[in-house]
Amino acid sequence: MARRRWWRSCHDLTHCNRARRPEGEPMFGKKKDAKDTDGTETSPDGENKAEDMPSAPPLKPFSRKGSHAPTKPPTATSFQPEIPRRKPEIPGSPARRPDRSLGSIGSDSAANCLVVGRDIQLSGEITACDKLVVEGRVEATLSNARAIEVAPAGHFTGAAKVDEADISGRFDGDLIARETLIVRAGGHIKGKVCYGRIVIESGGEVSGDMQALESLNGDG
Repeated sequence: MARRRWWRSCHDLTHCNRARRPEGEPMFGKKKDAKDTDGTETSPDGENKAEDMPSAPPLKPFSRKGSHAPTKPPTATSFQPEIPRRKPEIPGSPARRPDRSLGSIGSDSAANCLVVGRDIQLSGEITACDKLVVEGRVEATLSNARAIEVAPAGHFTGAAKVDEADISGRFDGDLIARETLIVRAGGHIKGKVCYGRIVIESGGEVSGDMQALESLNGDG
């Protein structure tokens, strides 16, 4: 009889708990918003609130050793200008000399050429001269010379005995050209002239006594 009463009291207690508990709630459920053993809060629905929170961005792995070292700046390239090299000289070959402008009479002879500049005046007797070039004013006697050249601005006064004469300026006096006499355009000769062969260009002028050397030799 006592055993039946205990079972009935347990049955009534269970029925009473069911009447008080809302539907769907477990009999021995956890408290609302109770924390789980792992430290995360649990919602009434049984889901963890941690799942609703936005996930943090993944951390970047540490770089390898030495990757934080500053990069080496690019080295500046050195510029080396190209220097022209001198061509080697071949032994035994003659050294090349600069070309010299040839006068109308021919090539000049070594150091036996006398040049009287434009602003120079010379007077006296000239001997042992291979060639005389007159660009200024000369009053002299020229003997034993091979050639005389009077430039357009030159003026010679006196006597000259040469093999060749080239007159582009003014010549006053006695002139003997044993081989060739050339009177350029603008050249002017006044006096006594003896020549082996004469060439007078257009514009050249000769006034005075003119005689060829052949006729003088024939007369002799």
